[in-house]
Amino acid sequence: MKLEILTNTDNQDVQKKIIANIRDLINYKNLEPGDKLPSERMLSEKFGVSRSNVREAIQKLEFYGLLKSIPQSGTFVANIGVIAMNGMIEDILRLEEPDFKSLVETRILLELKTARLAAIRRTDDDLAKMKEALDAYTEKVLNGEDAVQEDLLFHLAIAKASGNSTMNTFMLIITPGIITNFEKYHVCDKNLVHQAIDEHQSIYNAIKDQDPKLAKQKMKEHFKVLYQYCYNV
Repeated sequence: MKLEILTNTDNQDVQKKIIANIRDLINYKNLEPGDKLPSERMLSEKFGVSRSNVREAIQKLEFYGLLKSIPQSGTFVANIGVIAMNGMIEDILRLEEPDFKSLVETRILLELKTARLAAIRRTDDDLAKMKEALDAYTEKVLNGEDAVQEDLLFHLAIAKASGNSTMNTFMLIITPGIITNFEKYHVCDKNLVHQAIDEHQSIYNAIKDQDPKLAKQKMKEHFKVLYQYCYNV
């Protein structure tokens, strides 16, 4: 598992420009619901950006229900009026970066639910991915290395195991902000990282044993210190 795409927060201005350009293109060509957009290659050449940047912008607009991508067919304008679409895109472009406390609060709420669902729905493949991330995290912690990314990969594996694609997507969205702010706010107390290994293992065991109540409780205990930090600083 890799986290490069998740931690790349430097292209937000580029993303906003692409989204604005896509909006202008839809308006200029008077595209209606069901009309097809130019290909990613054509858009990247037209906007002077990489295809990956275009793809990410399209995925973001698709997440908000403004575009619809169909494999082997292309990307289409969703079934929404032009006025409503322009208004929603303006809102997207005005979105401010959430503060760290908001990110943490959202993450805790999500993870209490994903841990419970993962215990109910997890597969053997899900367990293998969780164990891989847990082992990588443990190894780095015991070697005194920074294990922030491995920690988050473990939690992302749980989100995926929940079987809820929306929750998984939300976790992917808020992860970059959490990574960026962990060191800034000194959340990773060196005196607590070894305790965190045991907490991760307890969460994994509860999910493995398919005990949703215990999985939720262990996740809640795991976030206790972080929650107290955010509301006592």
